[in-house]
Amino acid sequence: MIPTAVLAVLATCLCSMHLVVCYHLNYRPIIGVLAQENLEEDVHAHGSSYIGASYVKYLESAGARVAPIRIHQTDEEYEKIFNSINGLLLPGGNVDLHTSQFSRVSKIFYDLAIKANDASDHFPIWGTCQGLQQLSVLTSNRNLLTLTDTKAVALPLTFTQASQNSRLFKAFPKDLIQSLSEENITSNFHSWSLSLQNYSRNARLKRFYKVLTINTDGKRDFVSTMEANRYPFYAVQWHPEKTPFEWVNKPGMVHTAASVRASFYTAQFFVSEAMKNHHKFSSASEEEKALIYNYSPVFTGLDGIFMQNYYFD
Repeated sequence: MIPTAVLAVLATCLCSMHLVVCYHLNYRPIIGVLAQENLEEDVHAHGSSYIGASYVKYLESAGARVAPIRIHQTDEEYEKIFNSINGLLLPGGNVDLHTSQFSRVSKIFYDLAIKANDASDHFPIWGTCQGLQQLSVLTSNRNLLTLTDTKAVALPLTFTQASQNSRLFKAFPKDLIQSLSEENITSNFHSWSLSLQNYSRNARLKRFYKVLTINTDGKRDFVSTMEANRYPFYAVQWHPEKTPFEWVNKPGMVHTAASVRASFYTAQFFVSEAMKNHHKFSSASEEEKALIYNYSPVFTGLDGIFMQNYYFD
């Protein structure tokens, strides 16, 4: 009889004369979403940090549960959380990428994920907007971001040759890829971007990530989607979670059928990556205490950045 512990890790199989990785999947994935310091202009804040509710809904829509990762905890507490969850999402926001608690905790989980994946413990990370920027800083040890005119604008994606063999876009329907490349359906809400020039000039970034899509503000080309070569790390500068779950009345917000499909396919892909991980909480009660269900989102109105936020002390 094959031990359960062996079944819980990846196996290999020979298929069409190529070595293919096969996973025993975890159909109850829990993904950590990292909180960050409150926005100064948020008059609704009920704590020192927050998570936009749309990120939670985004992951739940694809079959995952969410555990909020609060800031101001110890390294030991974060390591315990890491060994209990199946993936990490770094959300958008507006904090310092070197000195914030968001940055500090991102690095802890980034380093743990590198170590785990090097030991064949599949642990995925997804970065959205600020999350992409934070990952670029963590990998390069430098802030290579450039100001771009990309605040509240919807854009099409320009797919690179590398996207054709990417893990992320491999399962996207062809008609959806066409819509993404031809229609203004990706929401951009950022003032800073990783320019294609700065990416190309940094050896660490070029070795670590391949660029899947680029965008332009008319003056500068910037990285809009990337995935790591060796690790299950993925990042987008645009906001797939906003389309189905954010209804703030701002330019750049798109709710077309194609944009909603793009949101779901990105979420489904990342959740499928988390299903390859078998970390778990020490007990059912510990798992229950860790879940986002213990908190209630606060409605912040239709004129803010997020319609609903979870707040933490």
